[in-house]
Amino acid sequence: MHRKPVLLVIAHGSRDPRHAATVHALVRRVRSRRPGLRVETGFLDFNLPSVQGVLESLAAEGVQDVVALPLLLTRAFHAKADIPAVLDAAPARLRIRQAEVLGPSPLLLRALERRLYETGLTPADKSSTGIVLASAGSTDPEAIAVIADLARAWWRTGWRAVRPAFASAALPRTEDAVRELRALGCARVAVAPYVLAPGFLPDRIARGAAEADVLADVLGPAPEVARVLLERYDAALAPALVTVGA
Repeated sequence: MHRKPVLLVIAHGSRDPRHAATVHALVRRVRSRRPGLRVETGFLDFNLPSVQGVLESLAAEGVQDVVALPLLLTRAFHAKADIPAVLDAAPARLRIRQAEVLGPSPLLLRALERRLYETGLTPADKSSTGIVLASAGSTDPEAIAVIADLARAWWRTGWRAVRPAFASAALPRTEDAVRELRALGCARVAVAPYVLAPGFLPDRIARGAAEADVLADVLGPAPEVARVLLERYDAALAPALVTVGA
């Protein structure tokens, strides 16, 4: 019987126990959506099992094919350097495909709106509400540009205004974006963390939201996030398109 490649979800890891708990909850949701798929979790730092440990264990079992999926919202340093380095050190018998990061995706916008509506906001509040799209931040210009593009795309769905903000490495900070939206005349200001799990930087976002009216939860195990993981897995296995005559 042909076995599907194992999906290895690669998370950053954190000293904050809420981080790993949220990652495991998301992975459980992924498993529930596709019962026949084996899904494992590995962490780059702080938590166990490590990515290298999971890969060695899979190789020892005789597994041959793995799809390694970075649990990241943008293609920043970890996706471009850390994760490829770990995968390059994997046992030679493993065939590993690195899937794309989760963002951008329309499903993630839907997950952000889900979290906002869980606070009590409704679609009727859109025209009077300003949104701070608060991400962890990065020194990578590509990652910053993705957040700016996402904010513009979200604004086009009808919110009064959407401003990007960053917890580290880039400006503005969450609190500054909240004040900017107040000055713009938004009747209500909501902060939407564009992060997957709780931790140090999400806590900084929460502190920056002190003057906002609404603070949404992290994306966590939202069903839309689980769907994106499976989309990235499927895309990693899809045959490359060949252009006739190229």
